[in-house]
Amino acid sequence: MIVHGSKIKIFAGNSNIPLAKAIAEKLKTELGDAEVGRFSDGECSVHIGETVRGCDVFVIQSTSYPVNDNLMEMLVMIDALRRASAGRITAVIPYFGYARQDRKARARDPITAKLVADLITGAGADRVLTMDLHAPQIQGFFDIPVDHLLGIPVLCKALMKQEFMKENMDDLIVVSPDVGSVGRARQMAQKLNSTLAIVDKRRPRANVMEVMNIVGDVKGKVCLLVDDMIDTAGTITQGAKALIEVGGATKVYACCTHAVLSGPAMERLNNSVIEKVFVLDTIEQPQEHKSSKIKEVTVAPIFAEAIESIFADLPVSKLYD
Repeated sequence: MIVHGSKIKIFAGNSNIPLAKAIAEKLKTELGDAEVGRFSDGECSVHIGETVRGCDVFVIQSTSYPVNDNLMEMLVMIDALRRASAGRITAVIPYFGYARQDRKARARDPITAKLVADLITGAGADRVLTMDLHAPQIQGFFDIPVDHLLGIPVLCKALMKQEFMKENMDDLIVVSPDVGSVGRARQMAQKLNSTLAIVDKRRPRANVMEVMNIVGDVKGKVCLLVDDMIDTAGTITQGAKALIEVGGATKVYACCTHAVLSGPAMERLNNSVIEKVFVLDTIEQPQEHKSSKIKEVTVAPIFAEAIESIFADLPVSKLYD
């Protein structure tokens, strides 16, 4: 039986300090004293500057770019806390990197998501709190409990406050940018009481997408593209272009949980027909990613509430709504 402490402590790596501070503020506490840096040869250096003996500790760290550095920071922090006799350690991973490597797509491919799950468990984490895994079955890769938060309710709440939503509810249609995101788009459509369309695509090679056709009538509609992440933005921008040029849509908006935005993503988004992209702040955006087309929505309240529930051994499922 796992016995955890009566005191909660929040620590953070370097991947998303603004979000970690916002979560701590919601919990009416401050981030724990931790020095997380690098030795001169590049090795990760961690020092926990306060006692954690018997405490319920939460380590907030997205494994976003630089993925391997941020992953290693989290592993070393968990190990340090375990060796310092923390009562229970929860790895809070707003964005779980390597989630797209969840199966063998070709012969002799690794299943890196499983390897990362084993590393987190082996480092000493007692449970994981994350949001919108690219493949939900990754929860089964862990031998410890995983609380999997959903981004759709947070995005939906934010979208409902936007003027374009209020003005176009009757003409709004939710669109999945590919077949893999249909389930997520359907959830959004149900919450918005809207219909659903699908962009049917072919991907000749990695990060290259060719639109084939659109399943559903989007002519004269305001489209809302829904995905779990935007990486190079090829899928979302080409899908939006097809909705306008092929489908006859009047306007296209987009939303996603994780704004990875690597490579040519910002150039593609800024030059696209998309009016606005709503993203959650699971990944901290550098200054060069600031754009009038991107609107960030914070996940601090839902993560703070989940942390409170875990600490009190209360259900987290209420947050799924």
